[in-house]
Amino acid sequence: MKAVLCERYGAPEGLVMREVDVPSLRDNDVLIRIRAASAHIGDTRIRRADPFLVRLVFGLPRPRKNLILGLEVSGVVSAVGEGVTGFKVGDEVFALTGFGLGGYAEYISLPEKVKDGTQERKGLIAMKPGNLTFEEAATVPAACLTVLKNFQKAGITKGRTILIYGASGSLGTYAIQLARYYGAEVTAVCSSRNFDLVRRLGAGTVIDYTTTDIYETEARYDIVYDAVMKLNKRKCSRLLASGGIYLNNSGNPAIVGGDLDFIRELIEGERLKPVIDRTYALADVREAHRYVDAGHKIGNVALTVSEE
Repeated sequence: MKAVLCERYGAPEGLVMREVDVPSLRDNDVLIRIRAASAHIGDTRIRRADPFLVRLVFGLPRPRKNLILGLEVSGVVSAVGEGVTGFKVGDEVFALTGFGLGGYAEYISLPEKVKDGTQERKGLIAMKPGNLTFEEAATVPAACLTVLKNFQKAGITKGRTILIYGASGSLGTYAIQLARYYGAEVTAVCSSRNFDLVRRLGAGTVIDYTTTDIYETEARYDIVYDAVMKLNKRKCSRLLASGGIYLNNSGNPAIVGGDLDFIRELIEGERLKPVIDRTYALADVREAHRYVDAGHKIGNVALTVSEE
């Protein structure tokens, strides 16, 4: 199969299309023919080895052999291993690939169930929302689940106030919609060119970060969500109401398979919609990564892997 390998850290030129073996199908595995993936910021950070800890996980001083990036995918079930009961050949699915990555390829094999200590739980595969294209669905799992787990951690509820910094990006656009689903009052921080977008998504108040010193605003919030990890956490304390909480995307939230089913229900109920800025062919993944690296994308960047 064709796959994009990350053969060296640094610039997108380290991404190279190669022929590799189709993943083996083991018991409990679901083999997916990938239709779409995403140029997620997590993929670009692994490619850049940012932070340095990436090298300890994926290879030092260069990426491990046959490292295929791709945190999230959508596609069609091609085969199922012994013991799989929740999926069948032909099912349209979307999935989070986890630390195994592997989304920049024609096929990926993922477990239907995973071990959690002594317990067995659903893996990170779910039926694709019927009202999304493959490209749209492929941009959902990593970003949307990150926001969901952060909001669950913060105890977001109806009537709480939230400031979302980086509101027009991938996580930010999902954050606005999820915050509104929970009934929170949203203030979105982005550039003025994206005001109309964030208002359509549900923001009640907008702030232009290019003309306003966010740390000097008078309002106080129950939650400050730094979706792009560019704020100074200490300075953010002055933005918080009593008992308020600052959130960013550091750490590894405990995502479970049922979370992806919940997100699918929100999407099919038209409470949540991916925002797609650009779509590239997998062969143009370097250009997609350059665009993400530039830091000005709106919502998500999708990759078309195959047309059928």
